[in-house]
Formats: sequence, structure tokens, C-alpha cells
Amino acid sequence: MIIGLTGKNAAGKGEVAKYLQERGFSYLSLSDMLRQELKKRRMSLTRDHLTRVGNELREKFGPGVLAERILRQITDNQNYVVDSFRNPGEVDAFRRRPDFVLWAVTASPQIRFERIKERARENDPETLAHFLAVEEREAHNADPTKQSLNACERLADHRIPNTRTIDQLRDKLASLLRSALKRIERPSWDRYFMNIAQVVASRSNCIKRKVAAIIVKDGRVISTGYNGTPRNTKNCFEGGCPRCNAMGPSGQNLSECFCSHGEENAIVQAAYHGIAIKGSTLFTTFSPCLLCTKMIINAGVTEVVFNEDYPLGEAARNLLKEAGVSLRKLEI
Repeated sequence: MIIGLTGKNAAGKGEVAKYLQERGFSYLSLSDMLRQELKKRRMSLTRDHLTRVGNELREKFGPGVLAERILRQITDNQNYVVDSFRNPGEVDAFRRRPDFVLWAVTASPQIRFERIKERARENDPETLAHFLAVEEREAHNADPTKQSLNACERLADHRIPNTRTIDQLRDKLASLLRSALKRIERPSWDRYFMNIAQVVASRSNCIKRKVAAIIVKDGRVISTGYNGTPRNTKNCFEGGCPRCNAMGPSGQNLSECFCSHGEENAIVQAAYHGIAIKGSTLFTTFSPCLLCTKMIINAGVTEVVFNEDYPLGEAARNLLKEAGVSLRKLEI
């Protein structure tokens, strides 16, 4: 889950972020990207400098530049709270993820100004009129590269009024967080197993193509295999396969290739360790070739799920169909 925060100065985004951090969320801020840029330029850390440099970066690299930089830091194994959405392009960048929601924290100008006076930071406006004038420049802008907090608030999935006590705010956040976490999507079993197969493929030592297969039975992985040269021989990328290292056209001289295919290795590994695969499902990153198809059929695999089409796979498809082995494509 990624919860984004937007809102005007002193609305209480920091309190919301603190609440989420206390509950295991990792904290990231688009403003931190600007602080890094100011440090690089040896500029003082002021609100005016943050605004100016942010506008410059958006104008040069696009409205979503800060969000794109943050997204490169995000992994799929934890929850995040991302602070300081100030431009609709930043929201759009995060909307590509199904696990993202945007919360807008709100409070009246008078309440927020009182908070500004209480925290007494250097360079903060000293009068309500000055405060409102500064805010007006950030609130709305027709230029898509500039800050537009009003537009971000309109894009929010939830608005969180923060006009009373911290305890009341936290009570509201508790309810909202329970609702948000119900939206977390887990991958389907098919996608889960295919994702594992794709990771297995990264171990391939073939210089032509990285392919892998995993064999699944009763909802668990019982064997894996990736393409490469046989056990105890020189790796393909080290020169172990003359055919691959000759860099000839794909699909030619396959009989001279020293590399075993991912499906072949998954089946052979199961046999090597004495694991029965009759009645199993084989997930493979490419549809099987004819040789692997014959092994799949004779090993008793009942279903093959693949991600991409193997260029020479028509005969294999027909043979699987004749043998009664189910074949499905799962695009990732």
C-alpha cells in the first residue's frame, strides 16, 4: 500500500505521516527530492527555493519528475507513506500503481496560520495576510509545471479535516487506514508462480535467451529449472556452448546447442531428486519447444502455463493438444 499525502502548509500532513510511520509505513517525501537538489546547488533551504527549484525541474523534465524519482526507490515488500504531492502530474505518475491512494489533509487558513505561529520557524509568514499571499501562489496555477495544491486536493481519494485535537485526528486515521488496507491486492496464483519463474530465469547462463520453468503441485513449487549448459560443464556465457557463442541466427543449428532448456531442466531436476511430477502444472516463461513438449507429456504434466510464445512452437502446441495437456498463455 502506498498512501500519498497532499495539503496546504500546516494542514497536518506531518502528523498523518507520523501516525503511519508508527504503524510500519516507510516514509518518503517529494520535498526530499528538492532538498537534495538544493544541497547539490548549494542553495539555502527555504520555502521559496523549494518552490522555485521544483518548478524548474518540472519544466525541464515534466510535471511528474519528482514522483518518478520517488517511485524508483519503492519496493513491493513494504507499505509507504509519500508526503508532499504538489502537482497533478505527480499524482498521475503514482496512479499507474493499483496500490496507491491519495489523502488530502485540510484545515481552514486561520487554524493553519495559528499553527504556523506556534511552531515559529524561520522565514515563516508573520501575518495572516502574508500567509494567504504566499499560499495563493501555491494553491492554483494554469501552468502544468507549477505547484497546484487545489488541483491535487481535488484528485484525492479521501479528504481528512484536521481541525480539532490530535487524538480525534488519529481516531479518524485508524478508521481510514483499516479501509485503505482492505484494498491491498495480492497476485493471483498464476501470476505468483509466473513471477517466480521469471526470477528463476535470471539465473540462466545462456547468452541467447534467458528462459525458466517451475513445476507446481498442490499449490507449491516442487522443481525449478533454467536454460544453460549441463551440470559440471563450462557456462554458456563463458564459452561453454559453441552454437550460442557463434552468434548465429536464432532458430538455426539447434541440434548443436549444448544448453538444456528450462522445462527440460525442471523435469530432470525433479527426477534427480526423486520427486514425482505426475499431475503437476508447469509454468514457463516461453511456450515449450517440441523436445520439451515430449518430455512434458511423458512426465505426466497435465497443464502448461506460459508467458511468451516460442518462435518454433506450432508443432509443440498441436502435440500437447493431442496428448490432452492443457496449454494457457499468461501475459505479464
